Amino acid sequence: MITIKDSVHDHIEVDGVAAALLDTPEVQRLRHIKQLGTVQYVYPSANHTRFEHSLGVYHLASRALDHLGVEGINAERVRAAALLHDVGHGPFSHNVEALTHRHTGKYHDDVDELLAEGTVGDVLREYDLDPARVAELVRGEGKYGQVVSGELDVDRMDYLVRDAHHTGVPYGTIDHERLVRELTFVDGELVLAEGNVQTAESLLVARALMNPTVYQHPVARISKAMLRRAAEHLLADTDCTAGRLRRMDDHDLLVALRNIGDTAEFARRLDARDLYKRGVWAELSDVPDSVLDAPHDEIRDVEERVAASVGVEPEHVVVDVPAKPSMRESTSRVVVNGEIRQLGRQSPLVNALRTAQMNQWRLGVYAPADVADSVGRAAADELGLDIDGALVNDVRAGQATTLDQFD
Repeated sequence: MITIKDSVHDHIEVDGVAAALLDTPEVQRLRHIKQLGTVQYVYPSANHTRFEHSLGVYHLASRALDHLGVEGINAERVRAAALLHDVGHGPFSHNVEALTHRHTGKYHDDVDELLAEGTVGDVLREYDLDPARVAELVRGEGKYGQVVSGELDVDRMDYLVRDAHHTGVPYGTIDHERLVRELTFVDGELVLAEGNVQTAESLLVARALMNPTVYQHPVARISKAMLRRAAEHLLADTDCTAGRLRRMDDHDLLVALRNIGDTAEFARRLDARDLYKRGVWAELSDVPDSVLDAPHDEIRDVEERVAASVGVEPEHVVVDVPAKPSMRESTSRVVVNGEIRQLGRQSPLVNALRTAQMNQWRLGVYAPADVADSVGRAAADELGLDIDGALVNDVRAGQATTLDQFD
């Protein structure tokens, strides 16, 4: 057994297949991938990694399995899946995942090949675990996959607490011990036991508060968009493939960007935190449906037309259209009066939080500071935005949000 001191869970005891997996190259690689990607440009202490998060998920999964009375090979599969659930992440976590998915059709939880081959595959088979079965659990499939990836998964419980701890914000603080203790299976569904509506709501509230202040902070989004644009050039202008990009860590990607002419300027800006500024910051109601549903190539065409109209390089215009807001936690299930009910139908908080999430959504257009105003105006015209509702250039608008103190 290995005992590891953790900043969130104190001491984590690792044994069995997880202890054998711990020093595999695939798991150790996670030491070099930041959990929150570019959020470090907002919160300097947000430098925790996917490695320590994976340990936390393993720890909470072990606690949940003990509470649920799951033993034997089923428990070992879940423990292995918990430790390995992030090995498919590319550099800077989710920041370039949409890009690599367009080329490979794979997200970070598509790990069948990673688990079947190399050292990880050897370890799993040594412990009589089928890598394909473990990969299914990573994707949340089956009864026990819900523990690793689902509406009430231990992944979410760890990252909310860990991200709050390392950013210093209080919003992600949840009673994860109670959440784990109140988990139960009813007809194969992982639910919270009777009397835990408020416990389920705590996950919802924590995620809703962390989203605008941490995960979707404007500076984090700008730096993420710049990193993604640079990675697009890396794939288009070099022999680097999307498959190779998926297996890079943060350091690999930054070094690659620094050494290529078309991406060196992006790398310099990221290294120096010389980030683009907002030219447009538009609410959901101000954005036409045609823009919300536009494929990637159409958005790139818009960027090129805006750049041409303003007289700047295409790289100096970035249009950032996030996905429409979703609230997966609202589908988590709780037992109420002996019946299994979806939280979204039981809690009056859900509709209020969903409305807040819609109000927090923003389309962003980013450009270097000296051209942000002109780029913002041209982009608003090109996209057909309601210019009265959109914030066109922070400086021209003469106002600042409470979050701008971090910029």
